[in-house]
Amino acid sequence: MEPIKLKPAFKDYLWGGTRLRDDFGKDCDFEKIAESWELSCHKDGNSVVADGEFAGLTLAEYIEKQGKTVLGSNCERFENFPILIKLIDAKDNLSVQVHPDNDYAMRAEGEYGKTEMWYIVDCDEGASLLYGFKKDISKEEFRERIENNTLLEVTNSVPVKKGDVFFIEAGTLHAIGKGILIAEIQQNSNTTYRIYDYGRVGADGKPRQLHIDKAVEVTDLCPAKPYPVSEPVKNDGWSEKKLASCEYFTVNSLEIDTRASLEADNGSFVHILVTEGGCVFSAEGSTPCELVKGDSLFIPAGLGKFELTGNCSAVKTHID
Repeated sequence: MEPIKLKPAFKDYLWGGTRLRDDFGKDCDFEKIAESWELSCHKDGNSVVADGEFAGLTLAEYIEKQGKTVLGSNCERFENFPILIKLIDAKDNLSVQVHPDNDYAMRAEGEYGKTEMWYIVDCDEGASLLYGFKKDISKEEFRERIENNTLLEVTNSVPVKKGDVFFIEAGTLHAIGKGILIAEIQQNSNTTYRIYDYGRVGADGKPRQLHIDKAVEVTDLCPAKPYPVSEPVKNDGWSEKKLASCEYFTVNSLEIDTRASLEADNGSFVHILVTEGGCVFSAEGSTPCELVKGDSLFIPAGLGKFELTGNCSAVKTHID
């Protein structure tokens, strides 16, 4: 059983920049690359097997061909592939937005809701993002502030630095600020309710659609819940830190100085996203695979013990 390198699907939203091409080596002709969907089986953008026996297949086609055992027993509780992993380059502010929970999203949109997490891969000095509210407000005040353009007076602006983590449960108001590049790990959903968009217009010259009525129904009108911060676990030649864990995903950061020893057991696949430097994947019975900054590797469940040898930073995701 071999791991597979993946090529992402790309999005050219108007707030995107060029860092995913310039700094992360993404091969895309878009003038702006706002997002690269590194691990995706979503209908709005599938990642694709880059090389080897299954080259050219979408990730969804690969899983269908290989069987769902490559996902692991922990994924059996999900009807569909459970997560979507992106790199996001915000050259400008994203819209202020919210995602519904599963019950509401299934009723209104026909897909699951979205709980997600952000890992700040890099950011400009002084960058900030929006995360919940400064205080509790009512639905009436929420709607009124949207309509009279005073919403930002009550939202919580948070300065960020490289390595920060934000856990964003469904219902949490949020917005990535300009000058931030993040890894986003989320439920496999593309349902977003846009609340405020700084008066911008889309490619058609018209204001982008807002979803105020739905947002009023699903937004938690209170400060965001603080999320516990874990300490890194130091090993010989590498360290690992838990960033976030919930029923949909568990995400750790890896800092590898020489070599990391890891495992893909029968419970879950493992996804590796290299955010700095490079390494070589190796495992008994598998062909060694070189990974550089921006590379995305899907390791099937049950592959067993493997090593990443080199000097790099990476994000590791699996399902508990």
